[in-house]
Amino acid sequence: MKRIHFDLETDGFYGAYLQSREPSGCAVIALAGDAPEDYLAKACAKWFLGKGVNVLSMSTAKKDCGYHNYPLERIEAAICRLQSMGNRKTGIAGVSTTGTMALSAASYFQDITLTIALTPTDFIWQGVMQGRRDGCKEWPAEGESLLSYRGEPLPYMPFACQRPQYWRGVAAESRRTGDMIYARKLYEDSEAAHSITEAEIIKVEDIHGKLLLIGAEDDVLWNTAKYIRGMEKRLAEKPHDCEVEAVVYEHGPHFVFPEGMMRLLLPIGSALAVGLAFKAAGAYPKECRATRMDIDRRITRTIAEWRKECV
Repeated sequence: MKRIHFDLETDGFYGAYLQSREPSGCAVIALAGDAPEDYLAKACAKWFLGKGVNVLSMSTAKKDCGYHNYPLERIEAAICRLQSMGNRKTGIAGVSTTGTMALSAASYFQDITLTIALTPTDFIWQGVMQGRRDGCKEWPAEGESLLSYRGEPLPYMPFACQRPQYWRGVAAESRRTGDMIYARKLYEDSEAAHSITEAEIIKVEDIHGKLLLIGAEDDVLWNTAKYIRGMEKRLAEKPHDCEVEAVVYEHGPHFVFPEGMMRLLLPIGSALAVGLAFKAAGAYPKECRATRMDIDRRITRTIAEWRKECV
């Protein structure tokens, strides 16, 4: 299998490109993992490769697992490189934070004609750092946005509390609920303290091609169901040329990976692992598995329709 590694210093972005065994003129930028060749990134890439598309796994930067002022120019550079390699179509996919990043990138770059956003927000929020500091594993990046473009941070919703209260609050809520991480209250408090402005909202009406939005009601990281419905409402009110498919499941928690991808990540005991991570998944294992299976079918069908002209 052809694999090409890209470095930020020489190529303008940090990623790894894998070519499908089947001839393909389509490539998906997969925003997953802390490094383009870590376990999560490789599993995601393998799943997409199985759908007959080329894959570019992209991550933030070496030795930096946070998301703060991430330059959208990196995705722009990646699109240009993919086109120079013979890819006639470019898609992008992300989950959680990278789902929000995928939406944002697609709203800026018209060459993206397939956008898959799992459990995203519909607005940009303050950037976050990750590591170890003052007993925190994650904390807001002072004065920084989640994303930047042309050297300027995108307008963002600031968090209601900063370091160390940010992480202490998340940790306390996680202990209270029994979830691996529970940040929903943090986002609700932040939205209450700072009303989301038009400048901070992602302009989904500028997205082209196919837009697939997926989330679950029982998401405990944030209220993705509300955000997805907000994007549906925005698209209903504004002119656009994208074809949107929005699905909100009752059960699924936050990491709504397709079932096939989940089995690549966790060949044994995937349902048990998700159940241990999220309380709702433990309470509704059959329903969550049904959600993942349906997501698998939807994304597989969407990719097959998208790549028809490139076969």
